[in-house]
Amino acid sequence: MDSRVATFEAHRARLFGLAYRMLGSRADAEDVLQDAYLRWHGTDKSSVRSSEAWLTTTVTHLSIDRLRKAKVERESYFGPWLPEPLADADLRTPQMAAELESDVSIAFLALLEALAPEERAVFVLHDIFDDDYVDIAATLGKAEAACRQMVHRARERVMSRRRRFLVDDATRIRMLEKFIAAADRGDREALISLFTADATMTSDGGGKATAVFRVLHGAERIARLWFAVARRALGGLERKIVHVNGEPAVANYYRGRLHSVSVIETDGQAIHAFYTIANPDKLRSFA
Repeated sequence: MDSRVATFEAHRARLFGLAYRMLGSRADAEDVLQDAYLRWHGTDKSSVRSSEAWLTTTVTHLSIDRLRKAKVERESYFGPWLPEPLADADLRTPQMAAELESDVSIAFLALLEALAPEERAVFVLHDIFDDDYVDIAATLGKAEAACRQMVHRARERVMSRRRRFLVDDATRIRMLEKFIAAADRGDREALISLFTADATMTSDGGGKATAVFRVLHGAERIARLWFAVARRALGGLERKIVHVNGEPAVANYYRGRLHSVSVIETDGQAIHAFYTIANPDKLRSFA
């Protein structure tokens, strides 16, 4: 294997983790890595002091540029926008799985959408990748003090909205199974009891699949929706437990075809937030 290819492949998992957390899109992250690889292949190797630093800097800047364009596009997106989920098939190697084992939940990536592109970059590099400020300043071409300030602002914005529950997979699966049972029966009372009074439900259909085009608030409204879905589906719905971004989730099938995947935020007693991704463009790896 060519030494340039070997070097790039050695860092691929970390670079993909960086690009995916920056963009919330597997497809966009892969495009960034392809662009970075072409630039890496054409650069003068003698001018590169650290291959990891060069590749991290390149992927960071490519991700910032792509995120700026994406934010403009997402302003005209039909309904709520949610990140593109990762299936187990996307985690092709143990290195990739290890790199994406934390801080890639749909809920957390959705929170990162509130950050400006450069804020998101410094936050991801510092708080997730544990890079020091000296390296981050060199990567972004900014003063170290400015990077510290950006991390502080980004952390405050994210953490003020983030709900963190220490829930293991077995407990999460138990909650999902309760939801599946209640939703399959169309049991409004059971559904209401599963959600907190201030629970939210966010659906991303992108105008290409049936989905709620605004965030629903409250257990009763969410339960009313799933009650209506059960009555309309007339037994054509099937749900099963899968994994999305390393967490237990629900795959929803209608008449044998994948319609959506759903993930939850739960404290183990009730569901605080429910996220459904139905845009078929974001479900290709699941289908």
